[in-house]
Amino acid sequence: MLASRPAEPHPDADPPGPAPRSNSKPHSLRMRKHAIVELHGDGIARELSQAIHAVAQALPFELEFIPIDLSDENRERRGDVIYTEAEAAMRQYGTSLKYPTATTRESPNRILRERCNFAVIHRPVRTIEGISTNFRKTIHLDIVRIATGGTYEDAGRRINRDTAVSIRTIERRPSVLAARFAFRIAQLRATNVIATSKYTIQQATDGLFQESAREVARDYPATEFREELFDALLAGVIMHPDRYGVIVCPNEYGDFLSDMAYGLIGSIGLGDSASYAFDEHGQISVAMFDPAGGTAPDIAGQDKANPTAVFLAMANMLGHIDESAAGSALRNAVLAAIAAGERTADIGGNLSLSAFTQTVIARMRETLDAG
Repeated sequence: MLASRPAEPHPDADPPGPAPRSNSKPHSLRMRKHAIVELHGDGIARELSQAIHAVAQALPFELEFIPIDLSDENRERRGDVIYTEAEAAMRQYGTSLKYPTATTRESPNRILRERCNFAVIHRPVRTIEGISTNFRKTIHLDIVRIATGGTYEDAGRRINRDTAVSIRTIERRPSVLAARFAFRIAQLRATNVIATSKYTIQQATDGLFQESAREVARDYPATEFREELFDALLAGVIMHPDRYGVIVCPNEYGDFLSDMAYGLIGSIGLGDSASYAFDEHGQISVAMFDPAGGTAPDIAGQDKANPTAVFLAMANMLGHIDESAAGSALRNAVLAAIAAGERTADIGGNLSLSAFTQTVIARMRETLDAG
């Protein structure tokens, strides 16, 4: 357990009880059990947590949730101590599920990324049948970006009234880790890998990234690999999305690209994200899964939020902890419900968050029972 003090529940959560919280099933058979750090946040986070716990109750194994309160109120009250506790829990248990947090005095995502040494961020993007969009083609992308460096590493400085500068950093190790992660996904999907940046302009920094990707590509000769300039790739994804499977890129490029791709499928709020840290052997040591959307304070507490992204994040997390059948059943249940018109109001339906959750659970159970 944590050395400092027991993890605190979210202030709006159920009355305090023994930690960790568990989705124990009422039968005598010994079940598989997984410990998951649950990083609470702001706005709709409490409702999303309730939906996740409802899904967890329907799984054929046990999830133990270790709660950490990263709400804005608790961060202001406890300061860096809460991040120290979050980091300790994330490193101890290895797998975390995070809900949206408000960026006020600081960015919790940035702090967790730095403290846990996340090197790779993975954002899957795919067309969801039943959601109306302005884009008519089908997309199935996996966007893998370096989690550190690029233009995000340095906030910059003014050197005089009319001039500001910042330092841009690219490192070989996270570049290699991102490229290897991309090729492993491509192998599973039997698709290609495209390494992209502005390497003709940023010849030293982006050149190092491209060099690293080429070196990794030599270890995967059966996987198609090519390099594209980032601006050309943006146009290519829109004009010919079928030519793109897994895209790997430096930090800021992946941020821009994933938001654009989510827009093409209908909403940034439909996307999920995963962040990974690696040990000295290149194996994943810490993983954090989260929805890409924000805290939506305008609808918090009204049972209106769309849990699609957090369900997809949970599905990805289940695959990571070797519960792939359950992960696939959850993902397919979400997609099938939306395709059948069973969806929340923000994507053209009339279901509340809780009603959509129950619909997804019923579909997931049907698949798991049949399996």
